[in-house]
Amino acid sequence: MANHDHAAGSAMDYPEHERTYGMFLGLVKWGSIFVTALLVVMAITLI
Repeated sequence: MANHDHAAGSAMDYPEHERTYGMFLGLVKWGSIFVTALLVVMAITLI
């Protein structure tokens, strides 16, 4: 079987991990706001 010895690898870059996760959360937040606003505008103008 494959040897999965993660302790021998390089240490995780936690500041970069947290920055990437923060960007992901921002994308999800603003994407949700955009989709919600788009649906509200469509509901108002198309009915």
